[in-house]
Amino acid sequence: MTSMNEQTLLAIENLSIRLPEGADRGFAIEDVSLNVNRNEIVCLVGESGSGKSMTAHAILRLLPERVGIAAGAVRFNGSDIAAVDEAGMRHLRGGEISMIFQEPLSALNPLTRVGQQIAESIITHTKPALSGAAVNARVQELINAVGLPDPVALARSYPFQLSGGQRQRIMIAMAMANNPALLLADEPTTALDVTTQKQILALIKQLQAERGMGVLLITHDFGVVADVADRVVVMRNGRVVEQGTVDEVLRHPKNDYTKSLIAAVPGGRKLESGNRQIGTEPLLDAAGLNKTFVTRQGMFLPPRRTAAVQNISLSLKARETIAIVGESGSGKSTLGRLIMRLIEPDTGSVHFGGDDLLAQRGERLRAMRRKIQIVFQDPFAALDPRQKVGDAIARGPMAYGASKEEAFVDARRLLARVGLTESAINRYPHEFSGGQRQRICIARALALKPLVLVADEAVSALDVSVQSHILALLAELREEMNLAMIFITHDLRVAAEIADRIIVMRRGEIVEQGETQEIFQNPQDAYTRALLDAIPGRGMFAGPGAQLADVVPA
Repeated sequence: MTSMNEQTLLAIENLSIRLPEGADRGFAIEDVSLNVNRNEIVCLVGESGSGKSMTAHAILRLLPERVGIAAGAVRFNGSDIAAVDEAGMRHLRGGEISMIFQEPLSALNPLTRVGQQIAESIITHTKPALSGAAVNARVQELINAVGLPDPVALARSYPFQLSGGQRQRIMIAMAMANNPALLLADEPTTALDVTTQKQILALIKQLQAERGMGVLLITHDFGVVADVADRVVVMRNGRVVEQGTVDEVLRHPKNDYTKSLIAAVPGGRKLESGNRQIGTEPLLDAAGLNKTFVTRQGMFLPPRRTAAVQNISLSLKARETIAIVGESGSGKSTLGRLIMRLIEPDTGSVHFGGDDLLAQRGERLRAMRRKIQIVFQDPFAALDPRQKVGDAIARGPMAYGASKEEAFVDARRLLARVGLTESAINRYPHEFSGGQRQRICIARALALKPLVLVADEAVSALDVSVQSHILALLAELREEMNLAMIFITHDLRVAAEIADRIIVMRRGEIVEQGETQEIFQNPQDAYTRALLDAIPGRGMFAGPGAQLADVVPA
């Protein structure tokens, strides 16, 4: 049982939420107790499926159908939320308790301008009603408060016209519209670049301090915890396994699971690959690549031209790993697709094994394609939901002449190698977790025995523990199969673990490149330094005040 005092804003007391029959376990959360006090940030930490989001939804009484509270209580300002009628809950939601969701594009109405969506929250919770001019003034004040430029123009924008960081700031503006006492933030920075993540976390912390709010921030990343938390609650399989101050949990964790999560935060180790010998000659060589996208904006407006890749050259040696690092919109993924010839460059050349990849046609192009394979960021979107896993893996080799029997023997071997059981071959993608689906995508790419593997943000959406396992797997496979890798990421922590060299991109151009250790210890460009400075939890591995360069192995 949690203790109550005058500072306690939220008290969850021995809460258990039962799942429907047939679920993997009986309870989504079981016997969970935690407090959030006024003017503090509590981080709720755990992997996917640990019950973090279900806990937040229980606070707002937004549980799915057939899922309900089996025991315990949720108290807000001393009152049991279960006893509040629907009218009272409508007042609490968005009024005294606000929530920032993980994916703002899904949470925002795509057909309504963002200013109208903020205004709706104000109008719903303001009595007596404000005038239209007062509401518009408040909308612009909120947009300005979350650090967005030109509030009038932003208010007239639709969600799809904004970047991920801008959409998340709009969600924060909506959440702050009615000066809530309690803010629930469910993975608000998981899919964002490290620089945008740093800005969003700083904004939440600033608003919390200015308004004396209580904040329950849900995350799976202890780097984020190190930056913002006052106290930490760690969950696993629906239960609280440890809680305490940020210093107690990060510096002196007691539970083995907590220790494993902290150890999994990327950046604190180097994934070595035995006796891997990097080649001396380029396996893949790109020179002078340019790509400009032209977007039509309407009948009477000139088309918009975006220079996604500008005069980029790079080379990749056999068994080498290059990380291409930068924010969203820097041109990383476009560069990866140009190298694979999934899109055609405007100018430039790509040579693979001495042959001009851009000049190939027909069977020669098809033969070269099998030597360069890709693993995408979203494994669920990359797999056909109607196709069994075995078919997804075997289809490629069969297209290149392997018999069905040979292809499925190899599929079983690859599934075992990426840590999945043989039974996975007859199951569908939706039956697996995100990390398992990414393993399937890796097996599918390796089925064609490529020489180069392009990993396009392949771990960015995964829990840090799953991310750690996938990175270790890729490092092992790199050695076993003599793979060269192009690893595209926005996270320099990840690049530090797996890359031999790092290329930093910004606005379609390379701003810096070099050996991994050199980039971390002696960055030359201001943008690279900004990316390093934005790494969450910087120095948490080696004690207070440690420099990141001190913990990236030579």
